[in-house]
Amino acid sequence: MSKTSVKRGRPGYERAEVLRLCVAEFNERGYEATSMDMLAKKLGLTKSAIYHHVASKEEILEIALKQALNALDEVFEAGEVLEADALERLEFVVRQTVFVLTDHLPEVTLLLRLRGNTPVEDAALGKRRELTVRLSNLVGAAQEAGFVRQDADPATLARLIFGMINSLSGWYDPTRGSDVDALADTVVEMAFHGIGRHTL
Repeated sequence: MSKTSVKRGRPGYERAEVLRLCVAEFNERGYEATSMDMLAKKLGLTKSAIYHHVASKEEILEIALKQALNALDEVFEAGEVLEADALERLEFVVRQTVFVLTDHLPEVTLLLRLRGNTPVEDAALGKRRELTVRLSNLVGAAQEAGFVRQDADPATLARLIFGMINSLSGWYDPTRGSDVDALADTVVEMAFHGIGRHTL
């Protein structure tokens, strides 16, 4: 075996797998209620084996939250510079945000359950608020262009849109083989046309 082989906390547990299992445990028990002892027991590792990969429980949280937030940030950056009209930019962001949630479901679920009790959580909550402002700006631009109803505050509409998308974390199950494209289409349809009989 090569001397340059990848280091492992234990055979079969690469860093990415350790992080995945820890995030799953955070979502199951709650971040605050999950200790390093619990994580070690769940993974069948010693705490020192986990520390081989990460410095602390908070670092696991930070890594997971960054995965979710970076993916969302990329969506907004792409949507904000999209060469299209205001409605198309808004629809792009809404649709792609659904894909981020389904692609990073454990990390986004963790993000949505934050209480702000640590500096890492506070920073992530600040990023969430920034994303809401950015979505509100996209909604406002679509209102000014006449694509979206103007009798509602854009910040309120932005929160309602995010609320609908975020609700997926409570019931979406990737193991059921759901058609994510169809799901994204439905979210966009509901966001802009509601549940009436109107069709695109």
